[in-house]
Amino acid sequence: MDKNHLKHIQTLFDDATAQKKMAGVNLLIYKDGNEIGYFQSGYADINEKRLYDRNTICRMYSMTKPVTAVAALILVEEGKLDLSEELGNYLPCFWNLQVCYKGNDIRKSCRNILIQDLLNMTSGYTYGAWSDDSPIGEKMTSTLINELNQDVIGENKITTQQVAQRLAQIPVSFEPGTDYNYGLSADILGAVIEKVSGEKLSEFMKKRIFEPLGMSDTAFFVPYEKQPRLSKVYKSYDVKDEKGNVTGKELELFTNCNLGIQDKMDHAPAFESGGAGLCSTIDDYMKFALMLLNKGLFNGKRILQPKTVEFMQNSYLRDDLQQHFNQKMEHLSGYTYCNLVRVAFEPEKCKFITEKGEFGWDGWLGPYLSIDIKNQLAIVMTMQRTDSGTTDVTRKMKNIVYSSL
Repeated sequence: MDKNHLKHIQTLFDDATAQKKMAGVNLLIYKDGNEIGYFQSGYADINEKRLYDRNTICRMYSMTKPVTAVAALILVEEGKLDLSEELGNYLPCFWNLQVCYKGNDIRKSCRNILIQDLLNMTSGYTYGAWSDDSPIGEKMTSTLINELNQDVIGENKITTQQVAQRLAQIPVSFEPGTDYNYGLSADILGAVIEKVSGEKLSEFMKKRIFEPLGMSDTAFFVPYEKQPRLSKVYKSYDVKDEKGNVTGKELELFTNCNLGIQDKMDHAPAFESGGAGLCSTIDDYMKFALMLLNKGLFNGKRILQPKTVEFMQNSYLRDDLQQHFNQKMEHLSGYTYCNLVRVAFEPEKCKFITEKGEFGWDGWLGPYLSIDIKNQLAIVMTMQRTDSGTTDVTRKMKNIVYSSL
């Protein structure tokens, strides 16, 4: 690998933070089991001039999903969870599932949700309403999310199981297994993991994933003694002149709750979100990435069997579902989505350089995971800017890394 070429990443990051596309960012790259590059730029706290460094704890948001997938697949390996089984067998409140049709009309669903639907985002649950024309179920989901956001400001009483029970009363947006839509499926899966394991989601993850991997900074909240390491969250917005022309960007502090996830992360939540709730550091999350890169094994500790990781790497949506995914996730052209991760299956159609079988995910605040078993390459990037996902900076970083191979 051309390490000299990787130096372009530092310039990219420095330019991005100078242009206020984000307050801070860092990146860790492993190749063939060795660290080959670490880069950072900007601040975790602008006012305090606290650098965004390897010690920074950040909110992972949807990068929680691959961890939840691994937790579920552990139970699959042990014969305790069946991907083809109906959700109601684990959470009986879902037996009487209803579905929206023609907007606000509701009827009983023709097919129940399967466990695989939760892993593939084909359950019919979304992240709420995006317009006045959204189905009534999505509006009800928005109401629940707003309630969760208010709940975490106070005593935080609504549990993971109660969130699942509330969702069971909301009609899904389409018949399960007939469409793709990104949403709260992983949070329901978290409740399933609790039911099957007999433990809270946090306890199961800690015992079966975090402690074996040595992920001591990864959890659903940040304890008092680690709070000074938690990054602030920022929103980037366009600055315009008197004529309405964009002249640059500015950053403002963001302190609201989102998706039922607290901003301060200072207490153990009742709702442990399998879709968005974890905090971590770049080195902690890299341990998780290296475990997957090494087909389930890290530092002598086996979390998954090799065939299970191959299942994650090689799964694809059914052809008709892939068409829906392509329409709704156009920025992920060339990818499919299974087991709560994207998988590159047609790299020639992707919008940045990658490899067939590369898989991972991103988060609302911009953290990014990429695992490429063929090239023995793992990439973890973190940042804390609202409404990010995979940004232009992320795509440019990926192009620099892959053109270095």
